[in-house]
Amino acid sequence: MASFVDRVVLHVAAGDGGHGVASVKREKFKPLGGPDGGNGGRGGSVVLRVDPQATTLLDYHHHPHRKAPNGKPGAGDERNGADGEDLVLPVPEGTVVKAADGEVLADLVGQHAEFVIARGGRGGLGNKALASPRRKAPGFALLGEPGDARDVVLELKSLADVALIGFPSAGKSSLVSVLSAAKPKIADYPFTTLVPNLGVVVAGDERFTVADVPGLIPGAHQGKGLGLEFLRHVERCSVLVHVIDCATLEPGRDPMTDLDVIEEELAQYVPDDSLGGRPLGERTRIVVLNKADVPEARELAEMVRPDLEARGLEVFVVSAVARTGLRELTFAMARHVAEHRKEIEVVEQPRIVLRPKAVDDSGFRVVKEMTPDGEVFRVDGERPTRWVRQTDFSNDEAVGYLADRLARAGVEEALFKAGAVAGATVVIGPRDNAVVFDWEPTMSAGAELLTGPRGTDLRLEEGSRPTRDQKRSEYADRRAAKTAARDELATERRAGHWTTAADEDDVE
Repeated sequence: MASFVDRVVLHVAAGDGGHGVASVKREKFKPLGGPDGGNGGRGGSVVLRVDPQATTLLDYHHHPHRKAPNGKPGAGDERNGADGEDLVLPVPEGTVVKAADGEVLADLVGQHAEFVIARGGRGGLGNKALASPRRKAPGFALLGEPGDARDVVLELKSLADVALIGFPSAGKSSLVSVLSAAKPKIADYPFTTLVPNLGVVVAGDERFTVADVPGLIPGAHQGKGLGLEFLRHVERCSVLVHVIDCATLEPGRDPMTDLDVIEEELAQYVPDDSLGGRPLGERTRIVVLNKADVPEARELAEMVRPDLEARGLEVFVVSAVARTGLRELTFAMARHVAEHRKEIEVVEQPRIVLRPKAVDDSGFRVVKEMTPDGEVFRVDGERPTRWVRQTDFSNDEAVGYLADRLARAGVEEALFKAGAVAGATVVIGPRDNAVVFDWEPTMSAGAELLTGPRGTDLRLEEGSRPTRDQKRSEYADRRAAKTAARDELATERRAGHWTTAADEDDVE
């Protein structure tokens, strides 16, 4: 079973917001208590947080599906639902969060650094919060919004100052074990190291981290061996140390050839530009000719040393077994690390750029599209989409409230400008779960008609108080109408169109 995983695909889903509730206060001696429905709670978010105790992404490899709890629905008596608890996922420092298309979303560096990868949905408002002077007793509530759901890629890139690179069995693990307190696995066969090993080295006043990167072979940048999986752990290192085995007996292997092969692999590997990493070919180089405790290896090292120095490389002949030449190597690495740290000490403060919303920015747009079913008008925008998600379409009053909100936001006017006419097909929401309806521009929303106490309707009331002259005119019109109606009935009676009971008695 694998014990180290540095790349996983994580499927996360935030919690949905709780629904608001429509409720009327029922209390003794208070027949018109009014609305008292509470709001729904917010859904829990999914948060990645750096944990010093985490060293691998193995847990997410075995359990890649994670979901935060939902918010609780509201209740009567103005009781709001509880918020869903955030789901915090611990990750090692140096974890890079990428979208499914490769876009870098976050680089988690620093103690307790965190990133919200999926936000919980907002809770719906109850009818208590929706009440207003114009809408005193709403008979509806808003639904909770669904939480975000997305797939992300987590990649672990070790935070080390120095990387030891080279062919398998070159002695990198042995070098780390004598330079630091790290205890990597050491054996006399290739690919003993299957995971990057980190060790802390102290040289004078400098303290830095050394990473033992698993062995590279030709074609590592294309995925051969373990190179492609672990070259990402070299991206953050400022100093690259070539560890060359001078005692190898493999045919076709010699220090100069080994160096050229590894350099070619480093040049072919493309680091992540979005993280600001420099190409590996621009990093500081140090060459370590290892296994000098073997007489033949020391002779070979002394022979090729002038050629390597002629290339401008700093060369050290060491033996991890005999522990010779290590002090000079340690202080050389410390010197280069200190120089790099001084270069990045002066960090330019980021400029704060304010991008105010444009005066004519409505927050949405209407797009006319042609589909196999005919012409449709699509309304794209965060607010209209959110309002649609919050609407209970089984409640006519809630639908009227949605129409009010869309009209106030200017959606109806925008549809007119886009060429929509009565009966046109309008689509609001995401393409995979949109609301489709036939547009009626003159439709009364309904919710705006509820202006008084329960049982009243604006359509049954006069909009303004009539004057005395208006009252007299209306009274005269009513009297004239009644007189005309009586005259018409009398005429019909005389013509014999209908008779009364008294008329029938006269006939008898």
